[in-house]
Parts: sequence; C-alpha cells; structure tokens
Amino acid sequence: MYSKEETQRLKHEFWVAFAEAYPRKWLLYDTKIKDFSFKFFVDNKKAQVLIDIEHRNDELRKIYFEKIESLKTILEEEYIADLIFERHFYLENGKTISRIWVEKTGMGMNNRQHWNDIFDFFNEKMSALEYFFYEYQDYIKDLETNT
Repeated sequence: MYSKEETQRLKHEFWVAFAEAYPRKWLLYDTKIKDFSFKFFVDNKKAQVLIDIEHRNDELRKIYFEKIESLKTILEEEYIADLIFERHFYLENGKTISRIWVEKTGMGMNNRQHWNDIFDFFNEKMSALEYFFYEYQDYIKDLETNT
C-alpha cells in the first residue's frame, strides 16, 4: 500500500512516462463541443479510454449520445470493436453522464511492468477514437441533423 505522497509521485511518473512514450497532442477536451471530451483513465485494476458526454441539458446529452450510437456499426467495424455504450452512467458524485468506453483489465498503474502495455493500449484506442471523431465530427456537432 502506497502513502498519499507515493501515490501522487507514481501517478506523476506514469503520466510523464506516457507523454515521453507517445509525445503528441491528444484531442481530449478540444472537441469544440461543450462538455464532450475524450479521456484516459487508469487505476490499479484497469485502463480505459473514454468519451464522456457530460452536458447538463439532458436533451443535448441524449442527442450527442444517440448520434454516436447511430454510428456504432461503423465505429465498431472500422475503429474499435469492443466499445461499451452507456446512456446513463452514474459518477461517484451522483452526476449522470453518457459514456462510451473501452477497457483493458488485469493491469494497473501500480505495477510498472504494465506501463508499456497500458501506454500501447491508450495510444491504439485513443487514436482510433480520434480518427473516428475527426471523420464524423460535422455530423456529431450538427444539432439540426437528428439521428
């Protein structure tokens, strides 16, 4: 078990090592869609690459989620096959968001031997999600075109 300071240091070392392994600018929050972002997540049991749709307006959140869901076949056949779609995902703080993600279990940040596998997973899956988004962003952003 790590102390709070050791955990913070390990997290810092992990993210620095990831940035060194894959030195590029990721899309993440720069989608030009309010409360629509791409995220990396890792803990001691799994690594995840996520699309979080956190819009406070439930109708807009639903529209963005359904737009991506309408492209699910393309997304899974051409980009990432093992995505999980959850229209109503509940965060620990009680907030409801929509989330689309892929995860790899059985690995964690605390084990440095897993780091390269996590980095490769992050790079492969996030790159695929970004390519998908760049290809379909006009459709996703266009609120006049419904699913």
